[in-house]
Amino acid sequence: MRLVDIQPGDIVYANATITNDGSLPDYPNEAVLAVPGTRGVLINTGHLEDNPEKELFLVRFEDPQQNLGPAIGCWAEELKVSND
Repeated sequence: MRLVDIQPGDIVYANATITNDGSLPDYPNEAVLAVPGTRGVLINTGHLEDNPEKELFLVRFEDPQQNLGPAIGCWAEELKVSND
């Protein structure tokens, strides 16, 4: 499966360290939200209004206790569909 083929509810993995860019007010800026290999679930996909060619993925990643965290906007290069 490729990232372009995934649907809401599909499992994805962090491909990079994902930090809070300030969009999550309950977390400190630059807090680590997911490290490479962290499992998450796709909530939705969309595009930026001013850049419709760039796809944005809304993902909730698991914490170490396997609880889903907040919804995080991710770029394609930050995600992968298998944990290889």
